[in-house]
Amino acid sequence: MSDRILIIGASGQVGSELVTSLRKIYGETNVIASDIYPVNSKLRAHSTVIYSKKMNKRGPYIELDALDKNKIYHIIKSYKINQVYLLAAMLSAKSEKNVELAWRLNTLSLSNILLLSKEKHIKKLFWPSSIAVFGHTTPKKMTPQYTIMEPNTVYGISKLAGERWCEYYFNKFNVDVRSLRYPGLIGWKSAPGGGTTDYAVNIFHQAIKTGKYQSFLSENTSLPMMYMPDAIRATIELMEAPVEQVKIRSSYNLAGINFTPKQIAAEVSKHIPNFEMSYKPDFRQEIANSWPQSINDSFAQKDWGWELKYNLEKMTTDMIINLKKQYKITA
Repeated sequence: MSDRILIIGASGQVGSELVTSLRKIYGETNVIASDIYPVNSKLRAHSTVIYSKKMNKRGPYIELDALDKNKIYHIIKSYKINQVYLLAAMLSAKSEKNVELAWRLNTLSLSNILLLSKEKHIKKLFWPSSIAVFGHTTPKKMTPQYTIMEPNTVYGISKLAGERWCEYYFNKFNVDVRSLRYPGLIGWKSAPGGGTTDYAVNIFHQAIKTGKYQSFLSENTSLPMMYMPDAIRATIELMEAPVEQVKIRSSYNLAGINFTPKQIAAEVSKHIPNFEMSYKPDFRQEIANSWPQSINDSFAQKDWGWELKYNLEKMTTDMIINLKKQYKITA
């Protein structure tokens, strides 16, 4: 039997691109996209009743609350799901404004899926962590896989708790759960989701539309970032790696491109010469200050062959080309 995959939180920045990539590999009808929203035109052509097996040219989509364990179980049984990608989460900046909801969504959704995995309803589970698990006391440069982890944000605390639960369920119940600590993610296919690194996506949109952008982080704030094609590829490569190669069951460090707002502005200016960048740090600056400036991902390289492909120059060129097409700008 072919693998049948359920993606929970499929309408987000990662999910919308992951759905497309997985459908190319496993077939459109074998990848079920789901989210709390009733309609997502990017992932399905027409609305369908929940649990319906009606398919369309963009593949099946189901309206689903990530906290509804009973409905998730029903979908897993109805569609004969054996892999789940749990992407539903409230990101760093939004979490600081919605503390209780963020904690509930980010932790209980994982707990429910781990229980279903323990009960052998799911063969394999992917859950993303984040560089937010680190804190002010963590070494900032080339942050190692194993280090001090004292996050001081709701998002980071919830992700660190999730990492401990993932490793616990693997060790105690042999749950095949796999995870990556995503850096800041940059992509052109969907809007950012309320994270501290959103400036690195917004800068491209505003540069093309208005020729200027005001960053909410200071000009020399260096953070690890990654272009979405690399992040999607890393996710799929980890999930497809033989079980014996996946040696870390909390979450793997994943390194990307390290740059500051000033550096990305300079790169954007090569394509848009009159681009103007200004800076007005807000509450997200304090969050960014607690995160690493660069990441050591040698374990991912050694265990399952991870390798980065996009640098800042290549990413910037690709972002601007695709966004100009999106905005129908020919010059």
